[in-house]
Amino acid sequence: FFWYSSLTLIPKSMPLAVLLASLISFGNLGERFELLSMKAAGIPLVRILMPLICVNTIICGSSFFFQNKISPYATRELSRLAWSMKQKSPELEIPEGIFYSDIPGYNIYVERKDTKTGMLYGVMIYTNTGNYNETQIVLSDSAHLQSTADKMHLKLTLWGGERFRNMDAQQGSMLRANVPYMRESFIKEVNYIPFDANFNLMDADLFSHNARTKNMAELRHSIDSMNHRIDSARHAIYKNIQLWYLRKDIPAGRPDSLSIVKQAQETTNFDSLYLDISDEQRLKAWRSALSHAKTMQAEYQFRAIETGDKNLNMRRHHIEWYQKCTMSLACLLFFFVGAPLGAIIRKGGLGVPVVVSVIIFIFYYIVDQAGENNAKVDAWTVSSGTWLSSFVLLATGVFLTYKANSDSVVFNIEGYRNFFMQLFGLRPSRKLNRKEVIITDPDYATLPQRLGELTDFCTKCRMSMHLRRIPNYIDIFFRPGQDKNAANLSQRMEELIEELHNSRDNVLLMYINDYPIINPSAHTRPFGSKRLNMTVGILFPLGLFFYLRIWRYRLRLRLDMHKIQNINTLISERIIKKGYGQ
Repeated sequence: FFWYSSLTLIPKSMPLAVLLASLISFGNLGERFELLSMKAAGIPLVRILMPLICVNTIICGSSFFFQNKISPYATRELSRLAWSMKQKSPELEIPEGIFYSDIPGYNIYVERKDTKTGMLYGVMIYTNTGNYNETQIVLSDSAHLQSTADKMHLKLTLWGGERFRNMDAQQGSMLRANVPYMRESFIKEVNYIPFDANFNLMDADLFSHNARTKNMAELRHSIDSMNHRIDSARHAIYKNIQLWYLRKDIPAGRPDSLSIVKQAQETTNFDSLYLDISDEQRLKAWRSALSHAKTMQAEYQFRAIETGDKNLNMRRHHIEWYQKCTMSLACLLFFFVGAPLGAIIRKGGLGVPVVVSVIIFIFYYIVDQAGENNAKVDAWTVSSGTWLSSFVLLATGVFLTYKANSDSVVFNIEGYRNFFMQLFGLRPSRKLNRKEVIITDPDYATLPQRLGELTDFCTKCRMSMHLRRIPNYIDIFFRPGQDKNAANLSQRMEELIEELHNSRDNVLLMYINDYPIINPSAHTRPFGSKRLNMTVGILFPLGLFFYLRIWRYRLRLRLDMHKIQNINTLISERIIKKGYGQ
């Protein structure tokens, strides 16, 4: 059983194995700079991959052969063993809340069962021997079902119940309203049911209708046969409807040819004919028409269910035929995903590669199952649904191979971090450390005066720029301008910070690290490109986001000016207190 189970798992495990192996291999090469050495020697990535591409092509062929020859046989044998084991131990298969009829001659209903002890509670048993006179009904509080030592009987032990049995042996007893019966109560009762519980393998042909147990040739033959049967059924339905519901010829009551010709030449008005008949005839006509309509509706519904089941079975055969190709091709496609990705992330071992490969495979499995389910319900064509995951892998593999071959940094965490910080208006903080070698000390004598001038300039800017006002949407996206005051403020502040960075006072270094980083154009326009600004402005939902961000930047700039003034005051007080420049 486990041998066949493992064989059925190989088709889906091979692509994952190829992905993980390629990630680990090229991750190790990148981590040890061996891949970089080969590229420095003039060997392109495609040339490095070429031997492994040949190996993976052989793996694809092996996977295709396995799925076409071995996997159907393993699936059939696994189903055969599973059903045989199920028939061997019926006491384990009795469900809760529904009738179980796999034991010949008995229908068993169980409200609740204890899987640890094998006890059954709230038991109702109907004996079904084929003879109404021998029908019995047993109600029991609890019961226990197990196989005997010789495996030829089932021992059914019942506790606290009643038995009802028919007592009239006449043929017509079941047609009468009052039928005598026997009622018997018991505390404990033991019954032996004939049942061969020895392990007997079921016939393998019983599972030959399953699409997973067929190779490609058998699938194609089954698809052709089902197509022929479906077409024949549709043609028969059409003929039947045309014959019984759409016919125009009405047989004459007497073989009078002259009367038939005369009636054929005349046209009859249905409304006038309907008004001429009596009310009883009208009611009869309505009932007849309604009966025919209901019959046709029932016929359509039955035929629709029957044809739908046949189409579903045929689509399953189509899906299985395509999957034998897509699953084997996935081995090669996963290699083109794993190898470049390992070269890019440069992480080997069983840590990051395992996590990345599992995430990629789960994404692939979700896409594959989504396409397969849409193909089963006929929402998509079978070819589109089954090949969807392969197209996604192909596009991903081409992109990653191109990026790895051009040494593009796709997974630069710092780059993505900076992008999202700019998108949401987050700023990095200053990290200025004390210099080991200082050539020129700051000009402490003039620093308080220059800091005061910067403070006055901040006050002037806060009053003239009106940063609290709501910005104009048109000016931001279609008429953006330069804010010279903000640019001048940023330049003067950076010059003072650069000079104070030469200080040996740790307190002053702490103060200058508190200065905010000012982008002079952040509060005037979202992007540097004029066309991009206009495009975002036209797309109002997107433009509204950047408009609110600009407003936030304006309010933040006003707070930054206030913060600069406070820091200037602290630095000036520190310089005067320590007597620097005197």
